[in-house]
Amino acid sequence: RVRIPLPVSNILWEHCIRLANRTLVEGYANVKKCSNEGRALMQLDFQQFLMKLEKLTDIRPIPDKEFVETYIKAYYLTENDMESWIKEHREYSTKQLTNLVNICLGTYINKKARQKLLAAIDDTDRPKR
Repeated sequence: RVRIPLPVSNILWEHCIRLANRTLVEGYANVKKCSNEGRALMQLDFQQFLMKLEKLTDIRPIPDKEFVETYIKAYYLTENDMESWIKEHREYSTKQLTNLVNICLGTYINKKARQKLLAAIDDTDRPKR
């Protein structure tokens, strides 16, 4: 056995948790269809994950917790709210934002509105390049 000092252990836990949370969002961004029940399950799964983490580690606050929660909550946004949300949340990739538009609102909005939201994603992405 090799003892790992507590500060090193905490750094390792932080990185693992951050990576797990980023992976969850990437997984949610890969869904092909999402019902209201599916959205509720996303929230429930994440809450279970947080409960298990709290038992495993003393790291508080959980790194990138808000990153996942905010993305899941975005699935409930309306067309009108989505454009401003896209502009405010530049921390998500173009792929993740595009999925929100196509999956969340895809069946509820017309093609013109979808194109407007996708253009907002492109406009938001341009300064980063």
